[in-house]
Parts: sequence; C-alpha cells; structure tokens
Amino acid sequence: MAQGDITFFQEALAKMIEGDWANDDVFWVGLVTNNVVPTAADVTPVYTDYTEVTPGGQYAAGGQALVALSALVSQSGAVMKFDTDTNPTWAKDAANPTDAYYAIVYNYTDAGKDCVCFVDLAGPVDMTVGALTITWNASGIFTVTIS
Repeated sequence: MAQGDITFFQEALAKMIEGDWANDDVFWVGLVTNNVVPTAADVTPVYTDYTEVTPGGQYAAGGQALVALSALVSQSGAVMKFDTDTNPTWAKDAANPTDAYYAIVYNYTDAGKDCVCFVDLAGPVDMTVGALTITWNASGIFTVTIS
C-alpha cells in the first residue's frame, strides 16, 4: 500500500448488502497505530480490534464524526457512491498523537463499531509537528458499480 490508499474491509460489503446499518447511523474516522495492521480480509473488523492513538491535543477519543449513512450514500443509475464533504482535520498541537499509521472509517452508532475502510497514512504521522488532513477523492470515498 501507498500513502493515501483506501482499502475496503470485505466484511463491510456484506454488512451493506445485508442492510445491517441504519440510515441514521453516524460514521466516524479514527486514527490507529500499527500495533495491529488492518487488512481487507480481517474477519468482522470492529474499531476496538485496532489500537487507537492516545487521545490528546486536537485528537479526541474515537476521532471525528463524518455524517449519517443517509448522507454518505447516494445513487445515480448503476453507481452507488459512499462520500462526504467532511475532510477530517486535526490541527498541529504539542499534545497530539505522534504515532498515527491508519485512519479507519467506522460505524460509531453501531454497538460493535463495525469498520468500513481504512486509509494508509504511511506513518508514523507525528501531529505535534504539523496538521493532519484526510482529503477524500472528488469521486467519493468509494463507489460500487453494477454492470
């Protein structure tokens, strides 16, 4: 993987198809270390499977809220887009984490905190020396096309 690559958890596709998530479920993005490296094939990945960076400075436990599922998902013809205008940003702060390796998008509302995808930050990212912003692709975080 390279910096900025987004990897979709295979289990998340099953959750979406089975309708396990409600329209009002709110999704978040949190930062984790490399103590447990996420992979697409992780079985039933939940946010607590990974080691969150230590909260401090501009980074609060759990990360940042994106939006509800109803605002994340749109459809046009045979294309479903999972996207948000919220680009998570954590300003530089002397008390920020120094060991962010991955950003994980997960269902914060769900009791299990099911994971959707993760971004390779090519860490460790030291947020004490500079801000961290995750800028989603203009085409969406991801799309599913039926052909």
